Amino acid sequence: MEPSALHVEDRDDGVRVLTLSNPARRNALDDGQVARLDEALASAPGKVRAVFIRGAGGTFCSGYDLNLLGAPTADRLPDDALMACLARLESLPLPSLALVQGWAFGAGFDLAASCDFRIGSEDVVFSMPPARLGIVYSPDGLTRAARLVGVARSKNLFLTSRRLDAKEALAWGLLDECLPVADAETRALELCRTLAAQAPLAVAGMKETFRLLTRAALSDAERAHLREVRARAFASEDAREGRAAFLEKRPPHFRGQ
Repeated sequence: MEPSALHVEDRDDGVRVLTLSNPARRNALDDGQVARLDEALASAPGKVRAVFIRGAGGTFCSGYDLNLLGAPTADRLPDDALMACLARLESLPLPSLALVQGWAFGAGFDLAASCDFRIGSEDVVFSMPPARLGIVYSPDGLTRAARLVGVARSKNLFLTSRRLDAKEALAWGLLDECLPVADAETRALELCRTLAAQAPLAVAGMKETFRLLTRAALSDAERAHLREVRARAFASEDAREGRAAFLEKRPPHFRGQ
């Protein structure tokens, strides 16, 4: 099995290209890859003016590798590192763009949603399956989805685990543009070059303003409560059954426990 990797390329036009590569798992994320992605976002040199995220082999990201998803502990949820990485991406002073092709499931959906722009190809399929896995998703991820497509449509996605094709994703505003597979990467790089050519301080200042205007206003007590809710779900029998059913390619049988 080929190992997961993150390929980093700094182009002369100011674009840092980050390519997810985990061919055996349709570019599923693991803790090592999340750590490398976080480091690549934190360490971008001053000459980098825009970040471009894509998946290798025509697929963006099939989610977090469920084979590696551990149990919660007293002070850690299984997706804490991923959520911290996505928060860094969302608050990055540089503009970011995801080229979304093939599958964008779970963490892949959220990774794309954390970018400022999403260019998709006509073969893209989005899905958010936590309800099918017995997991309560992060409030930050739910907030990102609600900002992009609205609360009603976010409920439609998260509570049914349905799949969303490129046409619907474009109509809902999840994609900024949708192009044929052969043209999507060229257009995404063109937009990245345009973003990289803008005044960095102006871009950073407006990004920070947008972030403050749209952030979730949860109190510390509310966040602590939701963390307890999520920890119980991660440790539940239903979560174990959801993961097993997914890996065994069968319908789950939930008991509400």
